[in-house]
Amino acid sequence: MANRHAGEQGRHRLRRACLSLMLVGAVMLGASALFASCGGEAEDVSPVDVVAGTSHLAEIASAIAGDRLTVQGLIPAGVDPHSFQPTPSVATLIVESRVVIVDVFGLVPVLDELIQSSATSGQLVVEAAAGLTPRRLSGGHDSHGEHGGDIDPHFWLDPVNVMGYVDTITKAFMSVDPEGTETFSANAARYTEELRQLDAWIKEQVALIPPERRLLVTDHESFGYFAERYGFTVVGTVLGAGSSGGSPSAQELAALVQAIKATGVPAIFMETGSNPDLAQQVAREAGVEVVTDLYTHSVGEDAPTYIDMMRSNVTRIVDALR
Repeated sequence: MANRHAGEQGRHRLRRACLSLMLVGAVMLGASALFASCGGEAEDVSPVDVVAGTSHLAEIASAIAGDRLTVQGLIPAGVDPHSFQPTPSVATLIVESRVVIVDVFGLVPVLDELIQSSATSGQLVVEAAAGLTPRRLSGGHDSHGEHGGDIDPHFWLDPVNVMGYVDTITKAFMSVDPEGTETFSANAARYTEELRQLDAWIKEQVALIPPERRLLVTDHESFGYFAERYGFTVVGTVLGAGSSGGSPSAQELAALVQAIKATGVPAIFMETGSNPDLAQQVAREAGVEVVTDLYTHSVGEDAPTYIDMMRSNVTRIVDALR
């Protein structure tokens, strides 16, 4: 067992060393040969102006960029950022881009490492949530680990926070492409108005839910900003963590079942792609349903834009709780 653990550690160190070599070499010697030397396959990646960590962030940035800048997401749609493993093409995109945007540092630590290792003096690295007021995670297995302290990184699930994203991204684009200032400003104003309309629509939909039923149980602690904005109470989480990688104890699951029964929560909400087994176990014991198709960390086939994903989420929540 010890030998196997040592072997895994060795492979992990080798992978990290090769990844660092890829990043340095991508700048100085060209990525393809070095990717091959580290056991990876060279990938043909077209340079882009802007890379964004998550798929929803890339879509937001694209709405502001218009036809002035090309934008590429780094984490594919449908992939949980907490389990994301970068490929050589991700390193290439980061190295060759002019602007790198993340929702917030700490959301995807492995991506943060790549960005910090590869950023050059000519690159602009942007934290979209910079300047927004953070909320604290309530506690749990991951609240002091993966996200850097106890800050909840899920700012984007409140569309008013995304208005702050828009301001930050617009200023970044103006700094790298001053000639596009008018275009960026007009696109940002248009998109901000869409966000205002989305916010108003969400309030109208939430009003359809009786106040005593505005209760949320989710797979992990992700809907805090949403709950604060629209008057929900977060009763608990299945995984008891700020990421989808938590491992709750039997006692914690039993306590959640009791909380659901005591408060009358009608449903447990899971994001797309999450393993529903634990939620279904809790739901059976508590006598409630499981809703498995919220778009939390990514746009999707049925919700290809940020606004679409929020509308889809709200529709699912309202239908289950009203």
